[in-house]
Amino acid sequence: MDRGGPTPVPTVNSGSGNGAVRIHQSRRLPDFLQSVNLKYVKLGYHYLISNLLTLCIVPLIAVTLIEVSQMNLDDVRQLWFHLQYNLVSVIICSAVMVFGLTVYTMTRPRPVYLVDYSCYRPADELKAPFHRFMDHSRLKGDFDESSLEFQRKILERSGLGEETYVPEAMHYIPPRPSMAAAREEAEQVMFGALDKLFANTNVKPKDIGILVVNCSLFNPTPSLSAMIVNKYKLRGNIRSFNLGGMGCSAGVIAVDLAKDLLQVHRNTVAVVVSTENITQNWYFGNKKSMLIPNCLFRVGGSAVLLSNKSVDRRRAKYRLIHVVRTHRGADDKAFRCVYQEQDDVGKTGVSLSKDLMAIAGGALKTNITTLGPLVLPISEQLLFFATLLVKKFLNGSMKPYIPDFKLAFDHFCIHAGGRAVIDELEKNLQLLPIHVEASRMTLHRFGNTSSSSIWYELAYIEAKGRMHKGNRVWQIAFGSGFKCNSAVWEALRNVRPSQSSPWEDCVDNYPVKLPA
Repeated sequence: MDRGGPTPVPTVNSGSGNGAVRIHQSRRLPDFLQSVNLKYVKLGYHYLISNLLTLCIVPLIAVTLIEVSQMNLDDVRQLWFHLQYNLVSVIICSAVMVFGLTVYTMTRPRPVYLVDYSCYRPADELKAPFHRFMDHSRLKGDFDESSLEFQRKILERSGLGEETYVPEAMHYIPPRPSMAAAREEAEQVMFGALDKLFANTNVKPKDIGILVVNCSLFNPTPSLSAMIVNKYKLRGNIRSFNLGGMGCSAGVIAVDLAKDLLQVHRNTVAVVVSTENITQNWYFGNKKSMLIPNCLFRVGGSAVLLSNKSVDRRRAKYRLIHVVRTHRGADDKAFRCVYQEQDDVGKTGVSLSKDLMAIAGGALKTNITTLGPLVLPISEQLLFFATLLVKKFLNGSMKPYIPDFKLAFDHFCIHAGGRAVIDELEKNLQLLPIHVEASRMTLHRFGNTSSSSIWYELAYIEAKGRMHKGNRVWQIAFGSGFKCNSAVWEALRNVRPSQSSPWEDCVDNYPVKLPA
């Protein structure tokens, strides 16, 4: 056999067996080559457009240098003579430039740095494997056979693993939901995350100038933010906020609020605490749409330290680049697609509409339409704009161009709301399995921890050693209302996981193979 010659093209065989395979392969080969060619054509186009300014400036600089090098001594003397007699103009231009630079420096947005963050990991005795979840549901006696079977199917298809956590009150038979138990859950989660954050950053509680806490369904009096102030004896002039009822995307909203406050208050740090409370929000009825949260939501929480101090840049992990928020609450269907209410027998729960995924898709489209021009390279923006013009004026049936967000971001933290949410975004944004790995593994290990899930995902990426200096991260979350919110971060260094990472003793077991 001549190993140096070209590989022969498979021949056509009219018989059965291997011949059929050869026919199939020979027909697929041109398609494969075409896709490879298109891939490299697009890559070349992307690099050309991205470096177009450089390609134009370099020849201009070269010509200028050549002209300067050819100037003789008389030309230099003549130039200096003109400058002497136009001293007033030079001074005025210089003053205007200095004034402009001063105004720009004073009015430009202050950078917001993410110094560090922590995620709460519950005790092992709070784990709720499927068999225990179903046994407890059966023994509680509140669910009929149809509801029990429905919950079993949801669990099997949810993407959750066997090691997620539910609060202590739900481990009793019968369960013991109460205000005291709900407070205890909130304290364990919030204080657990904050203790880790303070230990990892050496920040003293008295140094905190801004505190933002978000929890959608549990809003006691005094507030959760007041509980933190009381626990850590924070200073009396702290600016504290408590966000309630804003759903799973409230973590990004809390970061946005902290960012705005850090633009006003100089040389201070802000702490953002994101959590959800399950104890008093477990549904004990038989309405199918209200049983789904029981199967998906689990205990979790995060604490994030933000700073606008220039000295904190050296130790910070990330810099906040953009926050884009989209609210579809003006639409009645979007407003009611995630709705807390009572069923026919007066039992309270959160109902999920069948239109949820369609509404989430519409909110995502609006959000990325705003985010795209801020983050996408000019090559993708030109393609999107050209496709829009063709669709509007020439071919109305033409499919809209979906920008390649993989050119803008290195990592994706998609809210682990459920398997269907992750599947939909992977498909619509044309992502690869590696891009949604953090979301799928977070859902498997910790379940839907509501607004804090995007931080468990970021911790997973760090634990895998994938976060390098200059990498950009897109955190995207959906929430009741209906909202879709995005936060974009840039890594300031090669980021390693912090101490007491939620993944520190189990990251080597991931990724796991999930059932189809």
